[in-house]
Amino acid sequence: MNNTVFSILLVCIGLIVGFFIAIVINILKVNKAEKKAEKLIDKANKEIEKLKRDSAIQLKEEAHKAKMDLDKEIREKKTEIKASEDRLMQREANIDKRDELIQKREKSLDDKEEKLSVRLTEIQEEKSKVDEIIKQQLDELEKISGFSREKAREKVMAIVKENMNKEIAEYIHEREDEAKLEADKTAREYIVTSMQRYASDIANDQTVTVVDLPNDEMKGRLIGREGRNIRSIEAVTGVDLIIDDTPEAVVLSSFDPLRREMARVTLDTLIKDGRIHPTRIEEVYDKVCKDMKSKIIQYGQDAIFELGLTKFDSELLELIGKLHFRTSYGQNVLNHSIEVANLSGLLAGEMGENVQLAKRAGLLHDIGKAIDHEIEGSHVDIGIDIAKKFHENEVVVNSIASHHGDTQVNSVISSIVAIADALSASRPGARNDSLENYIQRLSQLEEVGNNINGVDTAYALQAGRELRVIVKPEAVDDSEIYKIAREVKEKIEENMKYPGTIKITVVRETRVQEEAK
Repeated sequence: MNNTVFSILLVCIGLIVGFFIAIVINILKVNKAEKKAEKLIDKANKEIEKLKRDSAIQLKEEAHKAKMDLDKEIREKKTEIKASEDRLMQREANIDKRDELIQKREKSLDDKEEKLSVRLTEIQEEKSKVDEIIKQQLDELEKISGFSREKAREKVMAIVKENMNKEIAEYIHEREDEAKLEADKTAREYIVTSMQRYASDIANDQTVTVVDLPNDEMKGRLIGREGRNIRSIEAVTGVDLIIDDTPEAVVLSSFDPLRREMARVTLDTLIKDGRIHPTRIEEVYDKVCKDMKSKIIQYGQDAIFELGLTKFDSELLELIGKLHFRTSYGQNVLNHSIEVANLSGLLAGEMGENVQLAKRAGLLHDIGKAIDHEIEGSHVDIGIDIAKKFHENEVVVNSIASHHGDTQVNSVISSIVAIADALSASRPGARNDSLENYIQRLSQLEEVGNNINGVDTAYALQAGRELRVIVKPEAVDDSEIYKIAREVKEKIEENMKYPGTIKITVVRETRVQEEAK
């Protein structure tokens, strides 16, 4: 027990002694740190004093330098001001001299003006005397010549006008020759190249379709009892059914190719089926009408596939397909449109234009003919409305509007389409015409030539492709025949519609005859 207490006491005494030793050590460390801090403070104070002295010296040097620079700048400014003052003094001296010269000149001008006024008065008096003399001379000339001044002026103006007309006609002739030398060569190259690269079959659509029969007995069945079947066929299809002595064949006649085609398919179906009576005829025709729409669309798809075109609305495809059943002067309009598209693409390729856009414009240039028999208006106006409805390019719209010359051409492609349309329509065998239209066009052509002043007579030749104009030699000279040819050309283009081109030839011939007795 005593040992334990003693141990505890020793521990307590050790802790107390250790505490005091730690306190003493801390006091010694604090004193040492304070001494060290005092040394650092003294050292810092000395450095601050040194920096102050250095800064003061540097500030004095900078101030001295700034003063020197300022003095230098002041001296330079004074020099510049002195030079400016010298220049101003010199300028003032020059101005004074100039002012003196101007005053002298003004005085001289005043003297000259006074002299001119006097001289002008003298000239006016002389002019009045000259005018009076001229008037007397003119009056004397009028008495001698028997012509008044107005008549003489009119005669001179008539001579000048006649000379100017001759010069204008000669100038037109020279310019036309120069233009033809350049234009004809280039045009021939483009057209010949395009025609060499594209050639289509020549085939005219007629107004009749022949349907083959398996035997002549079928004719009687088509006629029916008391003709009821043939009447029903004609009433339903809207075409005329012609049954004559031609063996194993009947003829469908109509000016509408679509009706003829639907009637032909209806007859083929009835003949194969064998059941021919009014009710069956109506059933078959209704089915053919439903199937024809898909067939029309197929015609349109085949056309754009052949041309390599894309992005056509289904409704527009149907209108393109309907062109297969339309004709113009016996020419199938869809085949004509495909031909124009191909020619337009070839010409555009030769001229560096957009080939796809040219083909599209060529294909759609007659799109109005698909429905021109259903609504009022020309096929050009209808075609423009269709193109705008389906948001076609402005070039395509202008090509439709201008391919007959009704609207101003605003692009090269529009001109190309018009050229391709003329090429397709004017090639031999492409189109036919009725005798009545043919005679009317020839008469109108000759009338245009006969209505020109100085023309004796006009003859239409080569089926209306040439107009021969014979002028009165005593009324028209050689230089004026070029003017007459151009006037006839412009009137034909303005007043007539015709396929292809018309050549105008003006003939002036003088014959002198004597009879020896």
